[in-house]
Order: sequence, then C-alpha cells, then structure tokens
Amino acid sequence: MTQFTSVQSTGMQNSAQGLMGSGSPDAAYLHIPFCRRRCSYCDFPIAVVGDRSNGADAIARYVKMLCREIAIAPPCHQPLSTLFFGGGTPSLLSAQQLQRLLAALDEKFGIAAAAEISIEMDPGTFTLPQLQDYLAAGVNRVSLGVQAFQAELLATCGRAHDVDDIWSAIALLRQTPLVNFSLDLISGLPHQNLNHWQATLEAAIAIAPAHLSTYDLIVEPSTLFGRTYQPGTAPLPSDEIAAQMYRVAQRMLVAAGYDHYEISNYALPGFQCRHNRVYWENRPYYGFGVGAASYLQGQRFTRPRTLPAYYQWLQNEPAIPPTPHPPPPNDTLLDTLMLGLRLREGLSLATLTEQFGPATVEQILSCLQPYLQQGWVEWTQSEEPALDRASEQPDFSGQLRLSDPEGFLFSNTVLSTLFSVLE
Repeated sequence: MTQFTSVQSTGMQNSAQGLMGSGSPDAAYLHIPFCRRRCSYCDFPIAVVGDRSNGADAIARYVKMLCREIAIAPPCHQPLSTLFFGGGTPSLLSAQQLQRLLAALDEKFGIAAAAEISIEMDPGTFTLPQLQDYLAAGVNRVSLGVQAFQAELLATCGRAHDVDDIWSAIALLRQTPLVNFSLDLISGLPHQNLNHWQATLEAAIAIAPAHLSTYDLIVEPSTLFGRTYQPGTAPLPSDEIAAQMYRVAQRMLVAAGYDHYEISNYALPGFQCRHNRVYWENRPYYGFGVGAASYLQGQRFTRPRTLPAYYQWLQNEPAIPPTPHPPPPNDTLLDTLMLGLRLREGLSLATLTEQFGPATVEQILSCLQPYLQQGWVEWTQSEEPALDRASEQPDFSGQLRLSDPEGFLFSNTVLSTLFSVLE
C-alpha cells in the first residue's frame, strides 16, 4: 500500500466547533462524473461516456482539472483522515489516474497513514489487475453499486450491469485482501415487491460484506422515473409496502449481526463509514469536482453541475471558499438536528446546550413530546435534568435519538415538526 504523509490529527472532530463546520477539515470528497449510461433514477451531475475508450479523453481532461482545483484549495491544519471517490462511476478511472489524484491530495494536504480511502465501483466496470492497482495506490474501502439481484429490476433501473456481473465483481473482491467493502441496495423500485426485496437482502447477507447501504427510492422530477411514474402509485410500491421493506431490512440485517448505525446504513462492528460520519456529525469537509459541495469555515458551497460550467469556473480562478457569509444560527441548528438524528446514537443534549443554549434545547424537547410518548423519539438519560444554580436553567444531559425502526421510518414527520417550530 502507498505510504502517505503521516501527521498527527488535532482531534477537533468531537468539539462543538468541529460540529458546526468551522474547524479544520480532515475529509475530502471527489466527484467523478462519468458513467456508461444514466440510470433511470439518477439526478446526479454526471456525463455519459459509453464505454471506456469513448470517454478516455474526457476523463483525462477532467482529472487534470480536478488536480488544479485541489491545488488552489485552502490548506488544512491536519492530514486528511477520510477520502471518498464518488460519482458517477469512479471505477472508470485508470489506476494511474487514481494515483495522480491521491498524489495531488497528499501533496496539498497530507493523507494520514491510517486514512479511510473509499471508492464507488460498479459491477462490470473493473478487472482484477485494476482492483489490485487501486488497493496498491491506497484504496482500502470499496462501495459496490449492486442495487438489486433481480435482472428485471436492474433493467428497469437502466443499470449497465446484470446479475452475473454482480457475482463476478464479488469474486474479484474475494481474490484480494480487501475486507472493508460495502453493497448499495435500493428498495421501493417500480415492480419491486416484498419477495424481491427479501431475496435481495438474503443474497447480500450471504455475501457478508462489512457494510450495507439500503436506500429507499426517491423519484426525482428530472429523472426518467420522475417523468414516467407518480410517487405512491403503481407500479411503484405503495407507501405501506415501502415501509414494510424498511422494517424487513432492519429485522433481517440486525439479526445477521449488522449494527443499524444510521437511517440507511448497516455495518459489522468496526466498519461504520468514517467518511459519511463527517457529514452526519456536521463537521467540515472539502468537496472537489462537478457538483461537489464543501463545508468550510461554517459555510456550504457547491461547484457548477455541468462540465463546461465547471471548467469555466476553474478558469476564473475562484476563491475557495468564497467570501464568508456565516449562516443564520437557526440554519446551523436545523442542519445539526437533521443530520445528527440520522445516527442511531442521535445527538448529545449537553453539546446542543453548549452550542445553542438551554432555552433552545427546552424548546426542542417540548416540541418532541408527542413523539417521545409515541415512541418515535427516545431521550436516553440517567437522571432528571439538574438545575444550573447560576443561571436557573436546566442542565440537560443524555442523548436525543430516533427509535429503530419506527422513528427512523417516520423521521421526515419528526423533522418537519421541529423545523416548523424552530425556523
């Protein structure tokens, strides 16, 4: 494995400052937008290139420009501890192109020796030598875009792979020392029923990946699905069936030994996705490439979503980040609640009190009382709130979290109620 610069982390990720995105980032996302075809549900910023040979020049130019963007980014005060190559289909990169991007990141920021380096890969888009070269370059986590184990559902989704490609990809992963790989699955697809979903989960459990992501289909208006189907109507599963799919996944995967640590994510012990936790903990991070978002100095900003606009933006030598305009305090509070409640452990009330004050926490708890009584929200505490004699305000402790699975399942309802009160 490539040895990257080893620098001690400053350990800011657990501080209140880090939670608000104003600390020094130690995570980076790189968007690789190229795909062989656009999936029927996809509204991501991508560029369709067909087979690898047709897209070679476009990919080479993009890698060059991505390195340029990395070079002009503001420095960080600690090495990168997580990297994530997402897309698109990052496995359309050659090993040399991946190495070039990692070298650019290491030169600019440093990459910690124990960094988690993830890459999304699609079945049918990589070979064993390519995979081995990725691992030699430093990749130590793979997220495989499986989505379903039924040929008809893959075809409906417009996926470029078939079921045989999935099993071939698993066989390639098994021929390497890689342990940390994840499978992505989608529920709520057109024509998908509970039997399909259970069979997909059984196949995934038999493969025994270290991590599983189970996403409920969102029908975006700009997609082929959005132009073809109306949410909640056939051939999409009903809301009741979609909810059952969620409950079945939770029951089967937890029984198989997976920790349901986030609304859509399950992991064996020790294999939670460190990079994605940066987002859910509302910590700062770099984003590079078409449509990528950064969270720096308490500020979120996104790159242009098309290649021509992205290249023009880079030629204008943009300031990264732009002139700071701190978000309103309520925006930070709502982001913290929306992201933190996705995690099984939820949010520390002591940290919320430190960041936003006891009156705000009291307002949150009052707003959530109906859901606490209903069992969708849990407040884990060892004792009643103590009274801070200096301020005559309650001293809140414990964790505020959504229950599993019902609280997770109805998280949008809980969050909508919070937002209506706190906005």
